[in-house]
Amino acid sequence: MNIGEPWPDSDAAWSRVLKIQTKLHQWATDDPKRRFDDLYNLVYDPAFLVLAWERVRGNRGARSAGVDGVAPRSIVFGAADLLAGLGDDLKARRFEPLPVRERMIPKTGGKLRRLGIPTVRDRVVQAALKLVLEPIFEADFKPCSHGFRPGRRAQDAIAEIRHLTSVRYEWVLEGDITACFDEIDHKALMDRVRGRIGDKRVLALVKAFLKAGVLSEDGINRDTDTGTPQGGILSPLLANIALSVLDQHFAEAWQNEMATPIERKRRRSQGLPNYRLVRYADDFVVLIHGTSADAEQLRDEVAGVLVPVGLRLSETKTTIAHIDEGFEFLGFRIQRHRKRGTAKHFVYTYPSKASLRKVMATVKTLCRQGRNEPLSELLRRLNPVLRGWTNYFRHGVSKATFGYLRAYTWARVVNWLRRKHPRANWKWLRRRYLPGWWPSEGEATLFDPGAVGITYARYRGQINDVTPWATGTIG
Repeated sequence: MNIGEPWPDSDAAWSRVLKIQTKLHQWATDDPKRRFDDLYNLVYDPAFLVLAWERVRGNRGARSAGVDGVAPRSIVFGAADLLAGLGDDLKARRFEPLPVRERMIPKTGGKLRRLGIPTVRDRVVQAALKLVLEPIFEADFKPCSHGFRPGRRAQDAIAEIRHLTSVRYEWVLEGDITACFDEIDHKALMDRVRGRIGDKRVLALVKAFLKAGVLSEDGINRDTDTGTPQGGILSPLLANIALSVLDQHFAEAWQNEMATPIERKRRRSQGLPNYRLVRYADDFVVLIHGTSADAEQLRDEVAGVLVPVGLRLSETKTTIAHIDEGFEFLGFRIQRHRKRGTAKHFVYTYPSKASLRKVMATVKTLCRQGRNEPLSELLRRLNPVLRGWTNYFRHGVSKATFGYLRAYTWARVVNWLRRKHPRANWKWLRRRYLPGWWPSEGEATLFDPGAVGITYARYRGQINDVTPWATGTIG
């Protein structure tokens, strides 16, 4: 790389990266057995580094620092020098990733999730590496996988489940993989990466990130013999590569035995089940047109498929349910009910009680803070929470839940106002803070969950290529 040449601006970098990614994706799609042998130069290409830096600095983790103590958001000046130095080190093969900083965050149920926060330099290289690898592996990923993939979202998985459970796939095996990001076998993962990547420099870089180690919260350096640290930019792609063994197993079974209506009818007449997989990262369900005994057999089959990549199903959290009983997936409750006023039954998706309790707890916590601040500051903190939660769940039967959240939030904000002004009467509070009975101050107005419209996500069928390289845009 000639550092003397001017670095591309954002638009030029995006245009060049999109053009190269489109070629890589097309080549990988046209030849499923092709191995790519000359990719390393793209990792330190100026356009890829510029776009990688923009993504690192613009994502939600940009305020968190790794073991270097530097957060990407804090770098205002000197980004060009950072990228130039990275480019030199990568080209000369001097780059070595540092251990990730461990951070434990609470999960539902009182347990903790382990995150690994890389340094700024490592994040930029991971982002550049992902820009190179993702269009190649996207050509192989199956349409049943929806998590951490361009052009796909959780609502697509929910729409597919709703469609399949409405057409007789009534038994549900809800799988839970124990510590997926911590237990992926490195050798098995690298073997799957080598199936597409022949450039030994790229393979060495991927392996270096896997083996970089962890600086724990108690200050102890630990080796990483398995897993890919959750929190790294490259980790979701590597997890999808490992878990694609599950996708391929079910896709091959479908193609070989259940691809046509005649084959599926023949299997049912012989007492054999038909089944489909829907996966979002390490969360998945197997939908079965059969019996509960068939679901039990598939549980053992799934466990056997995961063993070669070092993963195992949780004995307690992997459950089997009928669609009439309902189950929870990605925050939604999915269950078949009788439609009010009719004798017909339909599958409904709506926010689970756990999801509602979680957002209500967040609202409650925020409304217990900052009594000396103006109302506008409280609204500034509340509105992104409410807007993000309702935008996620607007693709379901959520109108009543949104109305409940609206009333709850209104009551919490009013209680905050009464504690802020304990001597003020209701008339004064209403005149100052509640015009039209809705909290506002200056230009800040409380976001109204009840005003969010409901738009159902459309089931797109088994369409695989919804990537930006097929549509001509980059996200």
